[in-house]
Amino acid sequence: MHITKKDSRIIDLVKDLYFRFNDDDVPALASQLAYYFILAIFPFLIFLINLISLTPVTSEQALYILSKVIPTAAYDIIKGVISHVSYSNRQTFLSFSMVASIWAASNGMNAVIKSLNKAYDQHESRSLWKVRGLAIIATIAFAFTIILSFILLILGEIIGRNVLVFLGFSSSFKPLWSLIRFISPVVIMIIVFALLYRYMPNKRMKYTEVLAGSIFSSIGWFITSILFSIYVNNFSNYANTYGSIGGIILLIIWLYWISIIILLGGELNASLAYNRQKYSKKFG
Repeated sequence: MHITKKDSRIIDLVKDLYFRFNDDDVPALASQLAYYFILAIFPFLIFLINLISLTPVTSEQALYILSKVIPTAAYDIIKGVISHVSYSNRQTFLSFSMVASIWAASNGMNAVIKSLNKAYDQHESRSLWKVRGLAIIATIAFAFTIILSFILLILGEIIGRNVLVFLGFSSSFKPLWSLIRFISPVVIMIIVFALLYRYMPNKRMKYTEVLAGSIFSSIGWFITSILFSIYVNNFSNYANTYGSIGGIILLIIWLYWISIIILLGGELNASLAYNRQKYSKKFG
């Protein structure tokens, strides 16, 4: 069977990605990343819910969206944290608590930076404060991304109706707006991942060089979350087997798979960059 140049590139990419997956020990890195995410997720939720309280979106509406994409047992844990924060004193958010929550939540992004440096075969040469600053900026950006996605999903119909009236469009544009409303969170996530893969590692790459990994991670995040939620809610028996800690175990497993997706996106970008350089030298 004749193998074309395009087929050869695809085969080389798959091989390189496979070897990178093993050489960089992605499962072990994902375990470390999931551990840091576990430590960071609750401070992040505190920060996120307090930000949401400043928008038209209610915590109940945000919880409804979350319930559709994460397992029920894990959702119950997150719901407890969100409910507690929602009824607590808002003044603490405007003081030390806000800073502490952002700092603690940025530990997760700090772990992402280290993991992506590993994927790109880079040693960290930037100062500690610069790396921490990047992690904090990424944490805040990610929080606003989630809030914007919530607003589009929850208030999108109202926004669309007002936009159509303001621009003078007919109701025939409503299906198009509905499509935009549900695609927008994925597009926003792609942009966030592109920024993450572009600026977080200690290596500068063009946006075109990180686009493939960004698309992979964004779509992979949503698909993995939905499939995992369907499996756990319908086919697994974690709640009966592990009792009250079943939700925590499921949350850890979910974060582990999300970590693998994030790292694979970085590895994909690195593999594409390596193969692009190899073929440019080979074929001039």
